[in-house]
Amino acid sequence: MSATPVHGTWEPSPAARWEDGFLSGNGHHGALVFGDPDDDRTVVTHHTLVRPNGGDGEHRLPPELADGLPGLQDRLLSGDLTAAEDFTDGRPLQWVRPFHPAFQVRLRRPDGDRDAGRDGDRARYRRTVDFATGVTEATRADWTSRVFVSRADDVIVQHVTAPGLTLDVSLDHRLPGAPTALGVGHGAVLTAEGALLSLRARYPDSDRAYTGVTLVAVTGGTTTLAPPGARIEGARSVLLLTRVRRHTGEADVVAEGRALRDLLDEGRDAYDGLLARHLTLHRTAYERVTLDLAADPAERALPGSALLTRPHSAALLERLFAAGRYHLLSASGLFPPRLTGLWTGDWDTAWSGAFTNDANLNLQTASAAAAALPEVTEALASLVHRQLPDWRDNARAVFGARGAVAPAHTDGESGHTYHFSREYPLHLWTAGADWLLKPLVDHDETRGERDPRTAAALAEVALFYEDFLTRTDREGRLVVVPSYSPENRPANASWGAVNAAMDLSAARHALLTAADHHPEHADRWRALAGRLPPHRINADGALAEWAWPGLDDSYDHRHLSHLYGVWPLEEITPYDTPHLAAAAHRALELRGTENDSAHGHLHHALIAARLRDGERVAHALAQVLEGDFFHASLMSAHYPHRDVYNADAAHTLPAVLIEALVQSTPDRLVLLPAPPPAYPSGALRGVRTRFGAALDLTWSPDGATAVLRPDRTHRVELWTSAGAEPLDLVAGEDRVLTLRTR
Repeated sequence: MSATPVHGTWEPSPAARWEDGFLSGNGHHGALVFGDPDDDRTVVTHHTLVRPNGGDGEHRLPPELADGLPGLQDRLLSGDLTAAEDFTDGRPLQWVRPFHPAFQVRLRRPDGDRDAGRDGDRARYRRTVDFATGVTEATRADWTSRVFVSRADDVIVQHVTAPGLTLDVSLDHRLPGAPTALGVGHGAVLTAEGALLSLRARYPDSDRAYTGVTLVAVTGGTTTLAPPGARIEGARSVLLLTRVRRHTGEADVVAEGRALRDLLDEGRDAYDGLLARHLTLHRTAYERVTLDLAADPAERALPGSALLTRPHSAALLERLFAAGRYHLLSASGLFPPRLTGLWTGDWDTAWSGAFTNDANLNLQTASAAAAALPEVTEALASLVHRQLPDWRDNARAVFGARGAVAPAHTDGESGHTYHFSREYPLHLWTAGADWLLKPLVDHDETRGERDPRTAAALAEVALFYEDFLTRTDREGRLVVVPSYSPENRPANASWGAVNAAMDLSAARHALLTAADHHPEHADRWRALAGRLPPHRINADGALAEWAWPGLDDSYDHRHLSHLYGVWPLEEITPYDTPHLAAAAHRALELRGTENDSAHGHLHHALIAARLRDGERVAHALAQVLEGDFFHASLMSAHYPHRDVYNADAAHTLPAVLIEALVQSTPDRLVLLPAPPPAYPSGALRGVRTRFGAALDLTWSPDGATAVLRPDRTHRVELWTSAGAEPLDLVAGEDRVLTLRTR
């Protein structure tokens, strides 16, 4: 096995586009760093920054449609295939509030200072990001700038050093797409440390605003005010500490400056102290899991932009795995990652930069349990539990039911469902609560302890199904009506339909899981689940997207919602339900890629891994690796050729690789179910299983070894290429397994 991969990436020149800026974040604040010695820019973001886009009136509440639900159900069950198109209160389409950047911290060298020695020093420029520390660094000759976002102190830290450092420092709101009517005010005062800068921005036609404050601490030299910022001359170093607050009314800049000043009260160098506190949290989390694909050391040494031109390189996949875990961790804290993670340099974010719940959010967080990132699951749990009251409003208003229904989109502030158009009747989607709670259930299984909040939320979902599942078919089986399969429709019907496969899987799983958590209601909920119809296999031998006679499949679509029973559920497996697994595999074979969305390719790969199809996993990965989806920052795009900045591919890729190598349930371990053939040797270390064991796996053409470190005594079923056998694990006793790979 070769040496451990380098956990970072680098470039030989500053970022020319914000999409190529290196990223740091702590799940609250984000920093997007250009690394230009002459005009350095750090774009500041914060998870709470969403722009008002239409007031807070009735269009932000779920539509009051419950009285019309029985009539809609009658029409759909009688064969009216367009009935759901007018199941609305007539409101216009309203997107959730768009995510946006705050401003850029700008450090400009005066023109004369820029020219000195620049040509001779150009070749010595280098910018890096260290995934293990979260520090981005740019160097040229004797100039160095380091930026990280502290997980311990929730502050963006930038430290610049150079002899005789002369800089103009400002907070600049002028970023692409910024509203011309944005009300912006600047403040700058001299302090004992150097200067305190502030930027206050009020949204047009709103009482909402946000304020950024940067404390500039200067060593040596002089500091003078140069509105809207400050000029530093002849300094040895400059330390900048930045925070952003979203608010109504006025922010207390003086108090914020005092809080930042308190961070400088160190017995040693302030930067080193800030970094040390941060590393205790960040490095510990990042280093739990590593992937080594025995890559060529020469390729490992390449800059990221050069490595991206080698889509079949093991070094590229190693680096993308490491970058994916780094970016996922960095984007998760107050919230889980948005469509853009925690970052954007443009106010015009596609699809509002929202948390898109009907596919993207769960795909991005898919590795959290296995990749030992409980911080990510806890961020998802924070979003879910904070919005449960709104989910209850959705259930009552739209369906006249108790319990909870999750929205397909959220901006993080509201969990109400109000996104309706003819093509996207997202308020009809009832599977969302189970879909979003499934990662929390996996998390509890991994750690061996139930979170009472998750158990309570599951009970609310079960209560919803008790009230909603009242209609039956001719055989007396329950019918899910209306039913919606994100974001597809039958080939011969409209979007709102009957018995979508995802809805059936979600209802069954929610009721049975809630029953496991609440014995007092178990009989009632299990009986309800037992009355749901089975999945349907269509004339093509594929698992049908709608288990309702007469609804034809539409195969060319980016979403694979109907295969929810395969991934992330274990309702359909090659081990327990081989007939259904074969039908699911046929459905996967027939599925087109539609518009080549990155999430579609990697969702396909996750399902293929569960169905033990390594060739299909490899093909889906190749579509992304060969499709120019990644920026030099190793953040990804939604479409090929780096079109539309989007975190789906970056954050989902680690989950694909883990699922191809290791899968687990509370009672099963599957080793090497679908290893991509192009990587015959490697080591995956530190992954967690849902039966409470850490696992290290090494493999080569000659065989494989797995080392299990269980913290619970348990018997599981071990599946390898040789078949199944029982495996007894004893808490605290390592277990070494030797496997044949051919």
